[in-house]
Amino acid sequence: MKKLFDKMMAAVSAAAITAAGIPYAVPVQAADTAFPYTIEGEALEGADLWTSIYETKIPDYSGEGFWYLTASPASFKVTVPEDAMYQLTVRGAQILSGEGGARMESVKVSGVEYSIQTGYSAEWRDYDFGMVRLNKGENTIEFFSKYGYMAIDSVTVSEADFPDLSKATDELCDPKATPEAKSVMKYLHSVYGENILSGQQQIYGGGNTIQTTIRYDENADKCTDQDGVEYEIDKESYDKDEQGHKFPWHCTGPDGQVYTYSSQNRNYTCNNYNLDVNLIHDLTGKYPAIQGFDFGSYCPCYAWDDGVAGRMIEWTNEKGGICTASWHVNVPTAMADYTIGEPLDFSKTTYTERTDFKTANCMVEGTVEYEYFQLCMKNLAAELLKLQDAGVPVIFRPFHEAEGNPSHTDDPIDGSGAWFWWAKEGAVVYKQLWALLQDTLENEYGLHNLIWEQNLYAWSDSSAEWYSGDDRVDIVAFDKYNTQYNRHDGKTSGPNLDAEAGIFYKIHGYVKGNKMVAMAENDSVPSMTNMQVEHAAWLYFCPWYDTPESPFVSGKNYQDHEELKALYNSEYCITLDELPEDLFKGGTAPTSSTTSVSTTKTATAATTTSTAVSTTGTTADVTLLGDANLDSKVTVADAVAILQSIANKDKYALKPQGAANADCFNTGDGITGRDALAIQKLDAKAIEKLPELSE
Repeated sequence: MKKLFDKMMAAVSAAAITAAGIPYAVPVQAADTAFPYTIEGEALEGADLWTSIYETKIPDYSGEGFWYLTASPASFKVTVPEDAMYQLTVRGAQILSGEGGARMESVKVSGVEYSIQTGYSAEWRDYDFGMVRLNKGENTIEFFSKYGYMAIDSVTVSEADFPDLSKATDELCDPKATPEAKSVMKYLHSVYGENILSGQQQIYGGGNTIQTTIRYDENADKCTDQDGVEYEIDKESYDKDEQGHKFPWHCTGPDGQVYTYSSQNRNYTCNNYNLDVNLIHDLTGKYPAIQGFDFGSYCPCYAWDDGVAGRMIEWTNEKGGICTASWHVNVPTAMADYTIGEPLDFSKTTYTERTDFKTANCMVEGTVEYEYFQLCMKNLAAELLKLQDAGVPVIFRPFHEAEGNPSHTDDPIDGSGAWFWWAKEGAVVYKQLWALLQDTLENEYGLHNLIWEQNLYAWSDSSAEWYSGDDRVDIVAFDKYNTQYNRHDGKTSGPNLDAEAGIFYKIHGYVKGNKMVAMAENDSVPSMTNMQVEHAAWLYFCPWYDTPESPFVSGKNYQDHEELKALYNSEYCITLDELPEDLFKGGTAPTSSTTSVSTTKTATAATTTSTAVSTTGTTADVTLLGDANLDSKVTVADAVAILQSIANKDKYALKPQGAANADCFNTGDGITGRDALAIQKLDAKAIEKLPELSE
């Protein structure tokens, strides 16, 4: 207790001395940088002075010359009063890639790496390195040569300017869209920028298999298990095995569970498709508002019905949830192995770029690729029609993650960095394929229940050239996988909970703010604090499903379960139980309970939601209980701030948000010395958490 007493007395003494006007020695800190801040390239620490790049002159540089980034790095420092986002711009030139080409350039901000593709320029131009996060105090910004050289005339850091998100449209690109699709789109727009929708991807195909003792007796024409329970046979699914024996592919149990025949073990199995949403419920006490599905099982090479349409109908019509769906459709690895209409062993198919399937031929009648892709669309349309007939709208995300990695050549949109067959021939062919699918589904099959969502990346300005256009896209999205690297929050352990605001606003800029921006896939879910600091207003998040190799939901190296619980239980995050009852008939978000990511109003499971009056007479809601000085952490410094405000409220008034956070002993009774004492007890580990309650 002596340690606790010493800490309390030191804090009280410091507050009293300062309040009385007696100088109190505090550590000397660098003055905050005035923004916008510009530094000449040759003035960076470690830089040297250039006036030409060997024989190449680049006139009109500012200052005495410029710095040519080669093998050695150079840096400068800025100091900021709190964690926030800033814009980083380089006036530079890049002459090595050749006209029309680009090179990857990198910068570290307090050790965190950011990279962009810099286009060729033999003249000075502004290169936008995007929004970067600067943390409270001193930050080092270092340019280093990872992939290419660059001439840097000057660097400018300015406070981030966040655009108005309300410009995004709530109208669908399909003029014949169903009422349900229109209604969901308007609801999404009503919460965009104010809330984030929770989501979770479901495994597809034969995932999460559960073995059973159910077997088929051909003589009795019955399916029974070892306990003698009889299962109803799907008589339309009869088939014959290689020995000519009859069997049904599907049977249904007394509880309605459908089981599928396993040719390997000659028994029946089922799949636990609800494993991931149930994991979310176990962790947070809530179900996600959106569930992700996939139509990959209906590939013509090996098509089988995994029941996805039925699960989507149940999620919407029985649970009241929103559906999103991707389409991992495979093609033959070698087209010579494939005959149209004939099954092909799964191992000879792929959705990656490793195939001789010519994507451009999907648009050329008479080619085998054209005939094959027509079958793909026919199978897909059959499932989508089931949904449309049931009144189920779908956020449809075909041909996802098109650009993949940046191009490996001087042509930034040639598809050389693509991961999938639909993008391997570049952005032009990719957009033609997108248009073919959209036109066929709408005009040939009469499908109008789709909200078209397109994945984009943000490697460079050229990434925008993969966009299919405002008339063909309703929502744009990014897939975030960066759990263990490129973190911007200053932490060195645990899952990466970055909000990736820089990418959010780059993609927002690519579509000129006309479309909502979502995080359609992700590993770690961004933390509430990071989304708030970074102003990252993603429409929704949606972690990929658990696998033994990558447990995206259950694995603590992928998710911070306490942060996830806090987010799910905050006002900011919308869960299944919070969707409007009339969602598919025009329901929108209630404006009275929304919480904008661009403000400090939050409520999490780790804090008590209350409102406190500051010493200036205004009110605010709690963000982090005990954080009186608003530095996003709770330390003895907060106790000092409280005691100073009590001693001299005119000189040391807490900000409204700080006052709300400060009331951490018997919350609701106002700010007293007991609140400062509670913080000191927490710092000394005499109590485990706030608020402290009187016995």
